[in-house]
Amino acid sequence: MKAAVLYGKEDVRIEEIAPAILKPGEVRIRIEAALTCGTDLKVFKRGYHAKMIVPPAVFGHELAGVISEFGPGTTGWSVGDRVVVANSAPCGECFHCRANQENLCEHLLFLNGAYAESIVVPARLAGKNLLRLKPKTAFRDAALVEPLACVVQGVEDTRLCSGQNVLIIGAGPIGLMFVVLGNHLGCNVTVAGRRPARLRAAERLGARRVIDVGDGNELVTCVRKATKKQFDVVIEAVGKPETWEAGVRLVRKGGTVNFFGGCPSGTTVALDTTLIHYSGLTLLASFHHTPRTIRRALEFIEAGVVHERDFVDGQWPLTQLPDLFKQMCLGNHAVKTLIQVRA
Repeated sequence: MKAAVLYGKEDVRIEEIAPAILKPGEVRIRIEAALTCGTDLKVFKRGYHAKMIVPPAVFGHELAGVISEFGPGTTGWSVGDRVVVANSAPCGECFHCRANQENLCEHLLFLNGAYAESIVVPARLAGKNLLRLKPKTAFRDAALVEPLACVVQGVEDTRLCSGQNVLIIGAGPIGLMFVVLGNHLGCNVTVAGRRPARLRAAERLGARRVIDVGDGNELVTCVRKATKKQFDVVIEAVGKPETWEAGVRLVRKGGTVNFFGGCPSGTTVALDTTLIHYSGLTLLASFHHTPRTIRRALEFIEAGVVHERDFVDGQWPLTQLPDLFKQMCLGNHAVKTLIQVRA
């Protein structure tokens, strides 16, 4: 079968690889929809991810499809079942799993290989995070489950609720998903970001106000000039130290900042301790997802709250995936791209 294999920094190759023989409990999925992700772009640029993928390895992690085969002893599934699978599963036994913090599991088992004609789901993932789709659920919609589950985790950690004034910094796929869920919950959402097309998308998805921050160097000034609102919650969905710092300056006294965007390894931030202390701020950071938020994300999708059409704005064949990622490195203007794994 054809598959994208990551070999190192900005080195992804489309190769013919032999399908693996299934072990007990494993499931093979014929992939019907695979989507690009900002995390995959980071991995492509760096050539690895210490926790998620060590090259050479098959690449990609957002997918949905149909079960085509299952290994010995696998129960509960049939060939032809329409499914979506998360990109990881917790062990269920470590301290964090027992403390209901499965997103922080010490032994998360990650799954890669979405940019391919099929993928083998390990037994642990098949048991914990392989979900059956309703007959009318489109594969393209279902493939959004994994990133949406991370956003659900962030929404719940932050305790978003109706009537809050919420500032989302960043209008990429994650920022836009926060817009959708924030609007669904009845929040008054403002988005600060770049690129007119993405800001228009934020408005279409329910943002009450959008602020073009230009190159981002004057983020705090741009936001303060554009609105007199005091923000109960600020969600940083960019992943840069300077935007983490800006979030703390833009939230009201007694407010909450969620440092959702992961910054490059080794970076640091400088925070005003007087401001944090005497303003009684709550600072937190959400990471990854749990089996429960994976299921909650699929519920949002199957209820029609989240649609693929609001996030996927391009299609590329698998054979041209290396060229696509090279273009993305020069400036990722697309929100998400559907990868056509079969010609």
